[in-house]
Amino acid sequence: MPRPIALITGAGSGIGAAIAARLAVRHDLILTHLANDDDLRHVVGQAQRAGADVVSVIGDLTREATIGALEREIDQANERLAILVSNAGAYPRTPWNNLDLPTFRHQVETNLITHAACAKLAAPALCRRGVGRIIAVSSVLTQLGRVELAGYIAAKSGLEGLVRALARELGLHGVTVNCIRAGSIEVPAERAVVDDPEAMVGRQLERQCIKRRGRPEDIAAAVEFLVSPDAGFITGQCLTVDGGWCMT
Repeated sequence: MPRPIALITGAGSGIGAAIAARLAVRHDLILTHLANDDDLRHVVGQAQRAGADVVSVIGDLTREATIGALEREIDQANERLAILVSNAGAYPRTPWNNLDLPTFRHQVETNLITHAACAKLAAPALCRRGVGRIIAVSSVLTQLGRVELAGYIAAKSGLEGLVRALARELGLHGVTVNCIRAGSIEVPAERAVVDDPEAMVGRQLERQCIKRRGRPEDIAAAVEFLVSPDAGFITGQCLTVDGGWCMT
């Protein structure tokens, strides 16, 4: 019997790679990533060793060509598509006084519109299946705010609203829609956006109840629960995975 398929966006590294490794045990995979690089090849190889058939869609999800390629793979998957994990995004830091409207629009497109586009593509197959899961990856910064991240936080806040709206609409067809509010997760990309990573880590641990860095595997474990049969009565929710940083 063919295995169900999980679509994971932004799967080439960090959180997306950890989710792919976790879901590959029981699912075939459609993975998106910006480039066909060594990171993606490592993720694909790991998933194949776990028994998964893997299809990769390469490119920026803000581009029509990439969305078109993804649509073709979803059409091929048809009712085998059981899960969408909408993870891809970017974390650009720009002071508000330097943030022009074209840049703001691009940040919203990257961190909100692409999630809506992927959900739009996946929903028909999930609804035909009569049971399915959509998980979006958001951020605790929707609750906390932070300087220089207005576009990112605005987009992620919109994503959480989209999750609640889709939970209402798609629940009629047996599809649950939830999001994970990720805390400070240790990924290679963070070193490109902070001046002093070691000092940042110290400040972050002071904020948390659990005195260790969050790991991509922490988010992957939460995804694994939300896509499981045990979570079939949970929808429209934001599960916070942050070591006790944000308690709202």
